Amino acid sequence: MSVIEKDVDVIVIGAGQAGLSVSYYLQKQGITSQAIFEKNEVAHSWKKERWDSFCLVTPNFQCRLPDHPYAGPDPEGFMLKDEIVDYVAGFANKVTSPIYEGVEVLSVHKESDRFVVETSTEGIWRCKQVVVATGSFHTPVLPPNVESIPDSITQLIATDYRNPGQIPEGAVAVVGSGQSGCQIAEDLMLDGRQVHLFLGNAPRSPRQYRGKDAVAWLEEMGYYKTTFAEHPDKQKALTGTNHYLTGRDGGREIDLRKFVQRGLKLYGYLDQVSGEGFNARADVKEKLDAADRSYLGIRKRIDEYIEAAGIDAPEEPEYAPCWEPELDLTELNFKEQNISSIIWCIGFRPNFGYLKLDIFNSRGFPIHNRGITEAPGLFFIGLPWQHTWGSSRFSGIAEDSKFIADKIEKAMKTVSETEYFFV
Repeated sequence: MSVIEKDVDVIVIGAGQAGLSVSYYLQKQGITSQAIFEKNEVAHSWKKERWDSFCLVTPNFQCRLPDHPYAGPDPEGFMLKDEIVDYVAGFANKVTSPIYEGVEVLSVHKESDRFVVETSTEGIWRCKQVVVATGSFHTPVLPPNVESIPDSITQLIATDYRNPGQIPEGAVAVVGSGQSGCQIAEDLMLDGRQVHLFLGNAPRSPRQYRGKDAVAWLEEMGYYKTTFAEHPDKQKALTGTNHYLTGRDGGREIDLRKFVQRGLKLYGYLDQVSGEGFNARADVKEKLDAADRSYLGIRKRIDEYIEAAGIDAPEEPEYAPCWEPELDLTELNFKEQNISSIIWCIGFRPNFGYLKLDIFNSRGFPIHNRGITEAPGLFFIGLPWQHTWGSSRFSGIAEDSKFIADKIEKAMKTVSETEYFFV
């Protein structure tokens, strides 16, 4: 075993916007004995795990890292991938703690009142507090029997897709209709590719509605201040899929019915994989209607707010579906449809196997209250709905990070490790 190299007060695992934000607040509080370990590089997921045309789906004005708000010329617009990387890198320059890039944390366990952190290249460290800032999307979800798919068909997960040029000639099957699946499907369609899209359970959202971006309306309405504790359906909050829409070309709605009119082949939920092809459920209408109910529900809430507040806002025509499925496509034969590639956009599951602590539920997610776990001194940041909708986004990370930093500061000032717990 490697020699203990260093002893610090706080170790942060992950140098994305969440980990950097906690470190920034700690340094403002005078806690400078820190180390940040990043398996890859600062802003890695934005730089290396997004496609070339990727952009934010929330307006730039919601980018509010600590003392580092969006300061560009287009607050109502949507930053492109390289702009996002520059934004995060600019914030990283304000963080004075050492950032060890290319260093993987192999294990974390506790000995007495200290954590022992074993790293891939920097030896073993001890610390009083650990902040896990790696999100919860680690291992791609794939359906059973994918190994039966012929080797001649290229398979990618969403984070490996860059542009249509990397995809062999032929048709493409995109599995999953969340934000990534819908946007990648559109990216391929704009390049002239034949796309076969298999639906999931993602809802959809308006983009511009009654003179303003829907996100701007919802923020004005106080929706994004709703806490997880106040949420009426906590299970849905934790397991639900994000609404699909896009910030591309200034922002627009995604209506899969219109995509069909432009040539998209739409299937229901992927039910079976074989070497010959895919079989899907006959539920295209059910899933499209469910997505529309969410879309219309958001419009209705905005309408009610406008009326109650007496706001003068332009009227919008009633929504009418532009296409209805007459006969569900339930079979996709790879050879008959000239499928050259499959892009898996089903989602990810957490993998915190390196944390040797009994703090996880049956789904592998940490059990916590606003990022505070039952293991004194172990904190999480950047989890979905850690406190509000914005907890895993640029809009809410500052509030959550300040909360965690305050708890760490208090823990380091008190004799009892449990005094601050769940306060």
